[in-house]
Amino acid sequence: MDVLLITVVAVVALAVLFDFTNGFHDAANSVATVVATRSLPARWAPWFSAFFNFSAYFVVGTAVASTVAKVVHAENESIALVFSALIAAIAWNYATWYIGMPSSSSHAIIGGLVGAGLAAAGLAAINWTAVSEAAVAIVASPLVAFTVAYVAMFLVAWWQRLSRWQDNARPFKVLQLFSAAAVSFGHGANDAQKTMGLIAALLVGSGHAHAGPGGEIPIAPWIPIVAYGAIALGTVWGGWKIIETMGLKITRLHASSGLAANIGAITAIFGATGLGIPVSTTHAAASSVTGSGIRSGGGVNRKVVGEMMTAWLVTVPATISISWIMYRLTQLPGIAAWAAVGSVLLVLGGAIAYAMTHTISAEDVEAEIPPELELATPLTAEPPPDGEDRKAA
Repeated sequence: MDVLLITVVAVVALAVLFDFTNGFHDAANSVATVVATRSLPARWAPWFSAFFNFSAYFVVGTAVASTVAKVVHAENESIALVFSALIAAIAWNYATWYIGMPSSSSHAIIGGLVGAGLAAAGLAAINWTAVSEAAVAIVASPLVAFTVAYVAMFLVAWWQRLSRWQDNARPFKVLQLFSAAAVSFGHGANDAQKTMGLIAALLVGSGHAHAGPGGEIPIAPWIPIVAYGAIALGTVWGGWKIIETMGLKITRLHASSGLAANIGAITAIFGATGLGIPVSTTHAAASSVTGSGIRSGGGVNRKVVGEMMTAWLVTVPATISISWIMYRLTQLPGIAAWAAVGSVLLVLGGAIAYAMTHTISAEDVEAEIPPELELATPLTAEPPPDGEDRKAA
């Protein structure tokens, strides 16, 4: 029996589980706005998003995957290291999803890799250039998304004055669908690559692949298919708690402001993916929703935004800590390591099973949407509100 191969297969399966959690944890990034405005029925929205998640496989390269794979230097990669990083990221994703808090799967896995790397070989194990790129994205992507969405609302309001389109006019809903498709594509393009990078790092750490010149880690052809498939399946499952938070609790969205929010998210996500930087699609989407909400006069729930930003700040240190502890447990002598790691997996598996069987559904979210946001609305009526009048609308 090839114990090493069995172990590698098991950790690859764990990476696929992380990708699945990424799908349902971040499904809100692309479907929250179209669900909240009834531009698409809630039960159809995850399938719509999943289709475009997977379609990125046929277009996008592996630049982001290469960045993630190089967070820890190749000579320090190991099965235990990747395993520990995955446990930290999966635990964080499930915990934040269960309480309905949008947080970053991207930064969870970056934090997990850094924590396990530090536990394995100290500061020298970490590729600080790759980590610094992710750190810059932590700050830059929300700012870019917020700003673009805020400016886009100016343009939307200007067009409404010319066209006399209502906030929920059908053309806005159609444009929302196109923009949501682009966000879904961007989510798949950036986030699926993170799992690709993890699997590639695992294969190098186990000796099944070898780093090239400059520490470049090869991505085997089967890895993208598995990664894109898993994230699409996770998106189909839904993750309705975070969809509820992002679509209904940050601000009151209309099709017009939802369109502006999607434009902000698209700008940040596509820009980062083009640069090969693992960006948080959650940070981009939530910030753009906030930006469009402020400009549109829909108001912003400061308590929810504050809790969300706290989760963003805590994500990296929390996952660094969890993965550091997990790696140390794997290094205990003999049977102690198996007992400690097995106990953690048992508790985590039980918590996951409980969480997935005690959650809300598409019907629950749809029931919370204001009834006036029906699927079909007239094109024009009264001149669209602006400024203070919009706030009262």
